[in-house]
Order: sequence, then structure tokens, then C-alpha cells
Amino acid sequence: MQTKSHETNLSILDTLNEIGIALSAEKDMDSLLERILINAKMLTGADGGTLYLYNNQLKALEFCIVRTDSLGIKLGGKTGAPISDNFRPLPLYLDDGTANEQMIAAYAALHKEIINIEDAYTVTHFDFSGTRKFDESTGYRSKSFLTIPMTNHENDIMAVLQLLNKVDEKSGDVIPFSLQDQKLAESLASQAAVALTNKGLIDEMQNLFDAFIKLIATAIDEKSPHTGNHCRRVPEATMMIAEAAHRSGDTYFSNFTMDASDRYELKVASWLHDCGKITTPVHVVEKATKLETIHDRIELVAARFEILRRDHEIAMLKQRITALEKGDTDHTSIINNYETLAKSLAEDLSYVKKCNTGGEFMTDDQISHIDNLSQISWTDMEGTPKQLITDNERYNLTIRRGTITAEERETINNHMSLTIRMLEQLPFPKHLKNVPEYAGGHHERMDGKGYPRGLTRNQMSIPARIMAVADVFEALTSSDRPYKKAMPLSQTLNIMGRMVEDNHLDPDIFRLFVESEVYLKYAEKFLKTDQIDEIDVTKLPGITTDTSL
Repeated sequence: MQTKSHETNLSILDTLNEIGIALSAEKDMDSLLERILINAKMLTGADGGTLYLYNNQLKALEFCIVRTDSLGIKLGGKTGAPISDNFRPLPLYLDDGTANEQMIAAYAALHKEIINIEDAYTVTHFDFSGTRKFDESTGYRSKSFLTIPMTNHENDIMAVLQLLNKVDEKSGDVIPFSLQDQKLAESLASQAAVALTNKGLIDEMQNLFDAFIKLIATAIDEKSPHTGNHCRRVPEATMMIAEAAHRSGDTYFSNFTMDASDRYELKVASWLHDCGKITTPVHVVEKATKLETIHDRIELVAARFEILRRDHEIAMLKQRITALEKGDTDHTSIINNYETLAKSLAEDLSYVKKCNTGGEFMTDDQISHIDNLSQISWTDMEGTPKQLITDNERYNLTIRRGTITAEERETINNHMSLTIRMLEQLPFPKHLKNVPEYAGGHHERMDGKGYPRGLTRNQMSIPARIMAVADVFEALTSSDRPYKKAMPLSQTLNIMGRMVEDNHLDPDIFRLFVESEVYLKYAEKFLKTDQIDEIDVTKLPGITTDTSL
């Protein structure tokens, strides 16, 4: 037959097990710390308690949670009021470098020793002057103390748990903490230390992972400051739109909700959405003009034009010398012919330079003009005829829109395939399993004509489609791209609206983006003042587009 004492011990053991399970399952640090102190008070019958966290940088114990039931004090943790500045950290070492052994919590941390005091007022080897002042101001009587250091698996101090005034269940009197109380609190502190260590390790691993993510963006930033800003701003725009979708009462977003884990997953995906660009050649990413490679080859073209002009000048001077030898002193026609050729070359070079900027759409006639110039030749030092404009230069100069050739566009587009391949090779944990899909879909189109996989709207998740809208918006409004000017909001939203009508962007997400004024919140944070102009949203294209795709 089980005795009452045996049943009590089993009950305590069950309680400890339940507490241990709860501590190991707790993910929020504030809640975890609060659980530790509350459960310690419950197990030992303490009226009050304090949990100090060790700050390695300060070499001090910081007040983390303070509770005193009879005084209604509830500070720190998940449910308490903020810790005030009056609760200054307890230094483990004094100004002269000696150990602070007068403060009981500091002593316990320094020596990793449990301290059980029956009555603080009778103790002389610890300084309880602050405790006495507190008692005088509140009418409280601090008496029994149980102070327990908490260490990690390497025996490094992590925290100190201090319990105050054990209350007798029957009489209500304050009594000393018993040896059993001490063992229970020590057991709980050991479990709590494991939980804190695990939480700390998880946080450290997540911080390391986050640092690697930003390291990749920094590497891209070093290759291209313009892309680097893009990598940092797309996450901002993505999360703004996602939060608007989360709060939206629209039936289209009725099944879209986000918890902390979902938000983190989407943020990671948006930081990594262009990670494949780390392999894209710099001269392609940074191609500000049509002839740019490692440098802008327009200078080579200009040099050839100058050589050809000088050749014409030399030919003109030779003609004049020959004419003088024949007694002809009227060189007007010779000079006029040279000046006509020189003027024509100057005009052609100016035209080529204009074409090189890629600022306007090129017509067939303009392309034909470049073709004709490529037929002109000049002579090198060896007497070999060379093209004034090479075939490759002609090919680049006749790009109809922008500065990128079809092959360079393919190289840039390949960053998406590489992004997906890179991310799919990473062993993402369960809560990050959607990162490759979210990050890899921002260049897909709603009609399946995007890349790299040609997905349709129904084949993509809402977060992936949100990121596509964020990606386009950031690119259009960016003020640091070398190949274009920053667009004002009105022009940007009109372009995006036409992209919706062209089945490029998701119509419901674009409508949410406009109606929730996410574009304005983003603009106020990142755009220049002159980009924020008046917009009549009722006249924007794409707002009322059919969403039945």
C-alpha cells in the first residue's frame, strides 16, 4: 500500500515532468523565462522570486523577471510590466576588479553555489541593505531566500534563480526553504538551463542562417549596388503586401493567413529570391549601354571614327600638295569635300552614341542606318581594311529596346533556374520547405508565359505571386539603376496595371496592393519625394480586370 508521502513524491515527480515537457516545448523566450520563475515559485511555495539573466558583455546579472504575489509585483516576462531603470544590473566584479561577493545573487553566479538563507536580517556576510530599504518602503518583510545558479552544458553561468519567502500552507507564516525545496528548485533549474541552452542554440543557428542569407545579398551588392538594393527592398515590399493580404477581408484572401513561422519563411524566400545572380557576369548585370562589356566599347568606335576622319584629312592635305605642285592654288572643292566628310562622320558618331544609350525603341530605318555604317571601312597600320563598326557592335547597337541582347537576356533569366537549383539543394527544415517555390516564381506570369518553368496563376502560391508584384514594383521605382530613370508612382502603377491586363501580374494582388495603399507606405519609406505624385486609382488599368484565369 502506497503511503501519503510516496503519493506526494509521485505527484511532485509528475509535476516536474510536466514542467520539463512544457519548458522544452516553449518557443518564445519571454514565455520560457516566465514559466521558469512561476513554476519554481509554485513548487517551493515561494511568495516572490527574481530571475536574473547573465550578460557576458557587461559581466553582470540583469533583472529579467520579478514577481511578488503578496505585493502584486509583476514585472518582466510575457505578461508583466516592463522592468524599470531602477532595477540596475548586478555586476559580478567591482570597479577595482575584485569579485562582488557581497551580493547574494552575484556570489551564487561567481561560485556556482546554491545559497539557502533562513532569515536575511540575521546574515552578516551578504549585503541586504537594498532589501531592507525595499521592505521599509513597502512594509514587506523579506526573510527566507533560496538562490540557485543556472549553468549550461559547458558549466558557464546563464542565469540565477532567486526565490523569496516560502509561505507555510497551513499557518501562512514565512518559513525557511527546506532541503526538499532546494532539491526541487535545483532540479527545475537544471531542466530550465537545458531549455535555455536549447533555445539559445536554436537562436544562434537561426542568427547564423540569417547572416548567411544577408551575406549572399551583400555578395550580390558588391557585384552590383543596384541589385543589392533590390535584394534588400524586395523583402520589405513583399512583407507589406503579405501583411495586407493577411488582414484583408476580401474573399480571395480568406484562406491566406500567416503566423510567425509563415512570415519568417516568406521573408527568407524574399531575401534569397535573386541568389542565382551571384553567378551572373557583372558586365551583363551592369550593362548600362548597348556596347558595354568590361568597359563601354563606344570609345573604341569613336576612336575608329577619329582615325577615319584623320585619314580623310591626310588625304585632303595630300590632294592640296599635289594641286600646288601642278600650280593649282584654288583648293576650295578639296576642302569642302573634306569638311562634308568630317561633318558626316561627326553626325554619324553622334547618332551611334545615341543608339548606344538604349533609351528609345529603334525603328527599321534606324537599324538600317547602323547597318550602312557597318559597311564603311578604315585601314589599320598594316594596310588591312577593317569595319568601322564590327558585326558584334552592329548586333548590339541594333537592339530594338533596352541594352540587353537576346543572349544576355537568357544569361540574366538563367539566374532564376540557378536560384531554384541552389535552393532545392539546401536541406530546409519543415517550416522553410516552401522557400524554393516562393523565391523561384517571381518571374512567372499568370498566363504561363513566364520563366523558368512557365507556371500559370493556378500553379503558383499566393506568396509567390505576391513576390512577383513586389519585384516589379521595386524595379520600376528604383532610382539607382544605371539604364533607366526612377519612375513616379503614377507611371509605375499604370505600367503594372497594363501588366495585369497582359496577364503578367496577379489582378487580385495588384488590386490589394493599390486599394490598401501598400505602394504609398513603401514609397514614403524608400522613394524620393519627387516620385510620390498624385494618383487617381479609379483610372488605373488592371483594377477591374477579370480574375477568372
